[in-house]
Amino acid sequence: MTSHAHYFSPTPGKDLEHRALRVHLAGAERSLVSAKGLFSFDGLDKATAVLLAHTDLFAPIAPGSEILDVGCGWGPIALSLALLQPDCHVTAIDVNPHARTITRENAKRLGLTNVTVAAPEDVPESARFDALWSNPPIRIGKSELHALLARWIGQLHSSGSAAMVVGKNLGADSLATWMEKQFPARHVEKVHSSKGFRLLGVGPECSES
Repeated sequence: MTSHAHYFSPTPGKDLEHRALRVHLAGAERSLVSAKGLFSFDGLDKATAVLLAHTDLFAPIAPGSEILDVGCGWGPIALSLALLQPDCHVTAIDVNPHARTITRENAKRLGLTNVTVAAPEDVPESARFDALWSNPPIRIGKSELHALLARWIGQLHSSGSAAMVVGKNLGADSLATWMEKQFPARHVEKVHSSKGFRLLGVGPECSES
């Protein structure tokens, strides 16, 4: 299984084998688990690390917010946000059932009760979120990626926002241009660049004057 198969892999094909994982999240070392075959199963990938190191560059998450992590893998983004925002609720989605199993177990290991893990099809289209955070699966292909982002950004409240990390050489700038056209009422911003990655922000809908 390739490293980018973490989102569109509903049937991984092998039994789940837990692996111990020691990783730095939300300001502390955490003892978690992972599984071979998941995206970046042996640690925190560089792109996600850049995103989590610059959370302060994005709009603050208000208390009580509903947060969405798209393509959660073993859970680094969802777990970090749940640790940093204990009064918020985080929904972590992934089509890979192994990823969902591991994220649930990691949330339990950390004593987190504000994380719900679900398959994308189990999240109602009527559900609305205040914030979306993601290291999106760029390598699934442009049309599939656009369909994925169109759905989930479309499920943000009008006041909601999105934070993403995308490799510069994987089309970060062209993706930002597409989002500007797809969501003309929202401000799309190239927030920061670091270590070959671009942080992209999608802001609230602009009210008509």
